Amino acid sequence: MAIKVKSFGMEIRPMKTMQELNTLDEEVNRFIARNGVKRVISVSDSSTTDDSGETIGLVRVVTYED
Repeated sequence: MAIKVKSFGMEIRPMKTMQELNTLDEEVNRFIARNGVKRVISVSDSSTTDDSGETIGLVRVVTYED
């Protein structure tokens, strides 16, 4: 058993956030299925901002057992 961490990133644009979150979810789910992940230990989201403090992106980190 090995514990691994994988990060995913997504740019967020005004008025398209739900579509982008769904796309990010699909990307993570494909990764889990394609790599035969047996157990997800944690999932964490963090936003990224520009110089004015506006949210411009999302980073999702998945910790899992291989």
